[in-house]
Amino acid sequence: MTSLERWCVVTGGRGFAARHLVEMLIRYEMFCVRVADLGPSIKLEPSEEEGTLGKALQSGRAQYVSADLRDKAQVLKACHGAEVVFHMAAPDSSINNHNLHRSVNIGGTKNVIEACAELQVKRLIYTSSPSVVFDGVHGIINGDESLSYPVKHNDFYSATKAEGESLVLKANGEKGLLTCCIRPSSIFGPGDKLLVPSLVDAARAGKSKFIIGDGSNMYDFTYVENVAHAHICAERALASKGTVAEKASGQAYFITNMEPIKFWEFMSLILEGLGYERPRIKIPAFVMMPIAYLVEFIYKLLAPYGMKVPQLTPSRIRLLSCNRTFSCSKAKDRIGYTPIVSLQVPLLSLIL
Repeated sequence: MTSLERWCVVTGGRGFAARHLVEMLIRYEMFCVRVADLGPSIKLEPSEEEGTLGKALQSGRAQYVSADLRDKAQVLKACHGAEVVFHMAAPDSSINNHNLHRSVNIGGTKNVIEACAELQVKRLIYTSSPSVVFDGVHGIINGDESLSYPVKHNDFYSATKAEGESLVLKANGEKGLLTCCIRPSSIFGPGDKLLVPSLVDAARAGKSKFIIGDGSNMYDFTYVENVAHAHICAERALASKGTVAEKASGQAYFITNMEPIKFWEFMSLILEGLGYERPRIKIPAFVMMPIAYLVEFIYKLLAPYGMKVPQLTPSRIRLLSCNRTFSCSKAKDRIGYTPIVSLQVPLLSLIL
């Protein structure tokens, strides 16, 4: 077979990071790409219509398939004939709904694994999260993959992603399927609908002047192109022969820009780039926590009536005030990952 006859699937393919992976896969001509997502049909943005994805859909090098991962029949249809599955689908992490996250991150992942086994898919790369090792209380500095899952996670998203990750790792080697998990830290870049939009909303509401905590907490942010690149590194490692694939498979990998930065310095640079003032007023996390619990309680009452997911939640307060940095040594060693875009490039594009 030629490379153009080989298919891969990207679940959640219309999501933020997934769109960048889809574009990269098409540009590299590694596979024909099947984009699987919830929508009944694909709606391209104007920039996509004449771009890489639009042209690939027109030529047949890309396809769209509507699939709800909670329905195994739909998953089987999406994965039919694929050599590789990049399982990136997950609900919005800011929605702390246990049933939703459990049904997709655990139930949907089980369906993906079973479909891969039944259809003899060769490789499965799962998009996990560093939050699977975060308890919301203890900060992490240069954490590596020896960190275990905590007894209690920071939120339902993290807890169910950890269980989904565990399922994928356990499936490695079953019926010839090779698996691994990618844990990208705090993704940002073009198309982001969480980090920058939430900053803009806060700035417009006059809330961007506040720093939660003492402002010294260190963080690892990851440019979205590096996240897509990491997935391809993982796939290529699993596709290799012998010891390379053996070392790479059945493992989880932290992925960052390898450039830790103070969380609030990063936020300040983005806000400045968008024309807003840097945050300066420091509020201790313990002062904000009771307010966050109240906001979360009100949301639970009013969500059925259309209340939007609030920005101020207990899990968010913990994330804003803790250290969270991770080592990419294992990813560098076993899947050959190093960032392809430095942190300075996208930040400078905002500031200049």
